[in-house]
Amino acid sequence: MPSLPRLRPIPLVAGLVVLLAIMVGGAFWWHGKQTTEHTDNAFVQADKVAVAPQTEGYVAEVLVGDNQQVEAGQLLARIDPAAIRAHLAEAEANATALDAAVRGVDDKAALERAMIAQKAAGVASAKAQAQLANAEMSRYGALSAKGFVSAQRVQQVSAGATQAQAVVAEAQATLEAERRAADGLGSARAQTQAQAVAARAAVEQARINLAHTEIRAPISGVVGGRALRPGQYVRPGVTLLAIVPLREAYVIANFKETQVARLRIGQPVTIEADAFGSQQIRGHIDSFAPATGSEFALIPVENAVGNFTKISQRLPVKVAVEPNQPLAGALRPGLSVKVKVDITQRTGPTFAEAAVGAPRTLSR
Repeated sequence: MPSLPRLRPIPLVAGLVVLLAIMVGGAFWWHGKQTTEHTDNAFVQADKVAVAPQTEGYVAEVLVGDNQQVEAGQLLARIDPAAIRAHLAEAEANATALDAAVRGVDDKAALERAMIAQKAAGVASAKAQAQLANAEMSRYGALSAKGFVSAQRVQQVSAGATQAQAVVAEAQATLEAERRAADGLGSARAQTQAQAVAARAAVEQARINLAHTEIRAPISGVVGGRALRPGQYVRPGVTLLAIVPLREAYVIANFKETQVARLRIGQPVTIEADAFGSQQIRGHIDSFAPATGSEFALIPVENAVGNFTKISQRLPVKVAVEPNQPLAGALRPGLSVKVKVDITQRTGPTFAEAAVGAPRTLSR
């Protein structure tokens, strides 16, 4: 009888090992798919602040270097204050002159009040003289009717009474003129006082500009993009440098819309960056973006066309970095990272719940 072929043990064992490896790998892959969501479409960001001067002039001194750590309020540079100090002196002199002008108007108003009192007394005196002249005219008129005085005397008394009335009218006109002059001083005072207020505002603005010759750090962080040199002429609004708060860096992970259903706010996240090798950084999901990334593009995609192919969109998810870990402040904005979310935690609101305003309860 022909003998049966002998089985070779080495290929058989190798095949069993490969099969076992595939089964173990498949088991790990399946377990990972059930417990985690991950993406390598993720980048580090930070709310960097651009520092720009608020007044113009030549830079007299630069006190920081590239990539230097600074604290909030720290002096970064000085602008030559000579021209602004001259403007301040001019504004202070103008304000002092206008304050003196207001006092001068007040002095004239006091003089006018005294003149009004004097003219009012003159009116009262003229009226008394007119009353006396009228009384004499009445008395002499009665005597003239009885023939006790001459007609010439009656004419003289009548003329005196008419003159007294004219004096009263003149005194009243003079009093009215003084009152109008006093009213005009009131308007002049209001105008001069308004000019004085404007002059004091100019002084305050000059003092603010003088204070702005010292450029200080608005936040704590690291200096980057420094385009500031001594002797440079700067203008308001022109960016001189940026300050990056590395301790407050975060990750924006762009998950596919097919992945976000299993994501929840507060779920723990593992962050890996090529720059740190095998070291990992811990974080957690902080929030979901209100729209996909394409909606924030300069030219949004128009899908209302004849030929359409469905493409899975990506939703930006903000991942906050846990503090108090060695690499917490080492992430640099712009780095690409990989993130892996542990979706077994189910305490925070889901993407759908967060979208309708469910309360946020972060769980560490």
